[in-house]
Amino acid sequence: MDILDAIKSRRSVRSFNGEALFGSNRKILMDAVEQSSSPFGGNVTIRLKEFDIKDGYKPSTYGMIKGAVDFFLLGIGDDEASALTAGFRFEQVVLKAWQLGLGTCWIAATFKGSTFDDGLTWSDGEKLKVICPVGVPAKQSMMERITRLSLGSKNRKPFGELFYDEDFKHPLSVESRFGVALEMMRLAPSSTNSQPWRALVAGDTVHFYYKPQSDASVLDCGIGMCHFYEAEKYRSHDGKFFKAAEIPVSHESWKYLYSYKSNL
Repeated sequence: MDILDAIKSRRSVRSFNGEALFGSNRKILMDAVEQSSSPFGGNVTIRLKEFDIKDGYKPSTYGMIKGAVDFFLLGIGDDEASALTAGFRFEQVVLKAWQLGLGTCWIAATFKGSTFDDGLTWSDGEKLKVICPVGVPAKQSMMERITRLSLGSKNRKPFGELFYDEDFKHPLSVESRFGVALEMMRLAPSSTNSQPWRALVAGDTVHFYYKPQSDASVLDCGIGMCHFYEAEKYRSHDGKFFKAAEIPVSHESWKYLYSYKSNL
């Protein structure tokens, strides 16, 4: 499947078949980690670790994850740039996993204990903030179906409530120049489906903001902005992210993140 199909069809997976990754898939995913990039700076380390649950070892984990053997571990610096980069880089890996037929589930700060990074060290300023199981999906359990319903993952905000045209009074049309890329952003996963991202289109430029919802809001925006950028790149639209010297004044509770300028 192409990247747009991956974005549209991807879902969080919480039940796995209990088997470790095949060697070829592990290599492809680690290559994806190495090839992932971000324009936002910060400090992020992404590792993949196998837990030998067949010998009775079970890492302290989020209660609704079942049958997972392999986990990605993300060491993230304690600043906005690192959080944004973590979301932006690792979602590239998540989408590659989905294209391989593998499931994942972002878990930020809701895992129990510290057994995930036993024996591991992180670069100065980084600490384990995100884990993510990865593997072959099993049949969805009743608990997983209930979780999906309770989180409202299918009940995302409509396009016009998130994206605006020239000012914050006029909703953007999905038919606009950036409509496809922003729709891919709308479909991105976020903590409790909070969708903290907002965007204002002004000519050839998109200004990105976020509405603080939780400690994961900036990380969530990195995920959403990854979807936006991957869609732009797939459609051969060249552009770059930058910090604008002057930005349109938004709602008082929204915070500015970055801008993106198209070269078309």
